[in-house]
Amino acid sequence: MARPVERLAIIGLGLIGSSIARAVKARLPGVSVTGYDADADVRDVAQQLALCDIIADRADAAVAGADLVILAVPVGGMAAAARAIAPGLAADTIISDVGSSKASVAEALAHALPGHIVIPAHPVAGTENSGPAAGFASLFEGRWCIITPRAGAPEDAVAALTTFWEALGAKVDVMDAAHHDMVLAVTSHLPHLIAYTIVGTASELEEVTESEVIKYSAGGFRDFTRIAASDPVMWRDVFLANKDAVLATLQRFNEDLTVLQQAIRRGDAAKLEDWFTRTRAIRRSIIEQGQDDAAPDFGRKH
Repeated sequence: MARPVERLAIIGLGLIGSSIARAVKARLPGVSVTGYDADADVRDVAQQLALCDIIADRADAAVAGADLVILAVPVGGMAAAARAIAPGLAADTIISDVGSSKASVAEALAHALPGHIVIPAHPVAGTENSGPAAGFASLFEGRWCIITPRAGAPEDAVAALTTFWEALGAKVDVMDAAHHDMVLAVTSHLPHLIAYTIVGTASELEEVTESEVIKYSAGGFRDFTRIAASDPVMWRDVFLANKDAVLATLQRFNEDLTVLQQAIRRGDAAKLEDWFTRTRAIRRSIIEQGQDDAAPDFGRKH
């Protein structure tokens, strides 16, 4: 049976943290929310937006009396955030996170909070925007939240975290942390790395000026720039934290890219058409599973 969550503390009030606060207010009005961010300016904005019932001035004060604490900070800052909240934690408080890599986060949190109930999680949702004003209550609706409990995690705590994310509209899956990191390297981390690379390469081509790159951005390049607009600090930490899985996936990508390069050089139309047909089928499957919209031009309003 899941233990009740009546008092929530959110550490980090950027896009994900502020969206959690908004979603709780909309869907779990009986849950009290205390928020904290290490940046005083962010705390001021969160106060102005009335994101939480209380905006604390210290991390340890924010978690006092909380049933559930969610660390919504870049993965490189998880250990420091955990150490900051440690003095205020009760023995039975559930500590979770929203980081995009899980094995390194689980190890960092276990080391920083020995003896505490730590259950890492990752809501697979977000936008290229950041900051407390960027969040919205429906961010997690219909999206997956992957929970990666370590061996021996209390079942009632895992159930409580599952129930919490389901209440915010998410679908929940439980997965081994290392497997999560490989899956996300393919579905999220590598696409971001490619986007950052393509946008950077285009801006450095001597034959094309930066103004032309911006002026003549076609759909493909434009959409890569949307991904490349994501929080630089967050993605710096993700690539370093999930280094092994990202490098393994990048190696496979480079091999596949070489195959396509050879097909273009040789004029192998059949190879190109077969590859593009298979990949189009994957796109259609994503739409069929409700993870994107089939509206023309990604539903953009013109």
